[in-house]
Amino acid sequence: MTMEQTTSTTELGYQPPDYLDEQGHSLDVDGIRTLRKERESRLWEEKVLRYREAVLSVQDLRASSWDFASDVITVGKADSLNEEQSARWDEALRVFCPWKKGPFSLFGSLIEAEWRSEWKWNRILPHISSLEGKTVADIGCHNGYFMFRMAEQKPRCVVGFEPYAKHFWNFQLVQNLVQQPNLIFELLGVEHFDLYPRFFDTIFCLGILYHHTDPVGLLRSMRQALAPKGEIVVDCQGIGGEEPLSLTPRGRYANARGIWFLPTRSCLEHWMTRAGFANVRTIFSEPLSIEEQRPTAWAEIQSLEHFLDPNDPTRTIEGYPAPWRHYIVASKG
Repeated sequence: MTMEQTTSTTELGYQPPDYLDEQGHSLDVDGIRTLRKERESRLWEEKVLRYREAVLSVQDLRASSWDFASDVITVGKADSLNEEQSARWDEALRVFCPWKKGPFSLFGSLIEAEWRSEWKWNRILPHISSLEGKTVADIGCHNGYFMFRMAEQKPRCVVGFEPYAKHFWNFQLVQNLVQQPNLIFELLGVEHFDLYPRFFDTIFCLGILYHHTDPVGLLRSMRQALAPKGEIVVDCQGIGGEEPLSLTPRGRYANARGIWFLPTRSCLEHWMTRAGFANVRTIFSEPLSIEEQRPTAWAEIQSLEHFLDPNDPTRTIEGYPAPWRHYIVASKG
C-alpha cells in the first residue's frame, strides 16, 4: 500500500456515522467490516484515479440548500460559487460523464442523465409503505439518485449496495455537499445479504435480477435480509407476453453483456412467490421506451434507440423481443 493509499476515507470528505456501531441488531458485524476493508482498496485503483481526484478537487465546497422531493435533485445555487469555484465544479462534473442516473441540478448545472430515474421513482412512490424511521437497502444504488430521493422521507438509514468504485466517487461528489448522515454507501453487492439477516425494513432491488445467474436464489437471500413484515420493491427488465416464461439470450441482449434471464410479468411474479414472498403485486409493466433511456448532453453514448431493430422496434438488434420493465411490490410474509 502506497503512502497515498493510507489516507483514511474519512479525510476524503464527509463520512456518516457507522450504522454497524448500533446495538441490538442481527448483523454479522465482523464479516461486514472485514469485507468492507477488503473492498476499500478498490477506491485507490489506478482506473478510478480521475474520479477520486475530481471529488478531491471540490472537497471544500458545501451547499446551503437542497431539495430531494422534486424530480430533479437540486443542490446549491449557481450564484453561490465564484468564478474559480464554478470552473472547478464544472470540470469535476464532466469527469463523471456519461451520467447514467438522474436528473440532478448541482450549483445550477442541470444534468440530464441517460435514464429518466424520476419516472421510475414516481411509479414506485405511491405503492410503498412510508420510509420514515425505516432501515432501507438500495441494491445497485449507482450514484445514489434514489438514495437521495429516499432521504426526503427521513428513514433511519439507507444503505446503498454498489461494488463499483466509480459510483462511490460519484455518490461522494454529491454527499460531500449535503452531508446526509443517514445515507451510507457500501462497496458490496446483493450476494453479501447473508451478512444482514432480518435487518432491513424495506429493500429496493431496481434493475438487478436479470444480471444474475440465479435470480430466485437472490430473491431468497433478500427475503432473509428483510425484517418481519418487511417490504421489497423489485424492478426487473424483462419481455412482454402472458405466459410465465423467461428469455435467456445466447450472448448480448440489446447490445448489453451480462443479461441472463428476462422474465415476463407473470414469470417474475412466480419467482417472487416461489422465493417465499407474500402479497405479490405488479404495479407497472410496460415496454421500455426510448424516451426513458436515451442519449443526452451529459451521456453522449449509444442508448436504447441504437439497439432496437430499425425496421421493427419491437425487436432488439439481435432479433429478441424488445425490453419491458416490470415493477413488483411484495412483503416478507
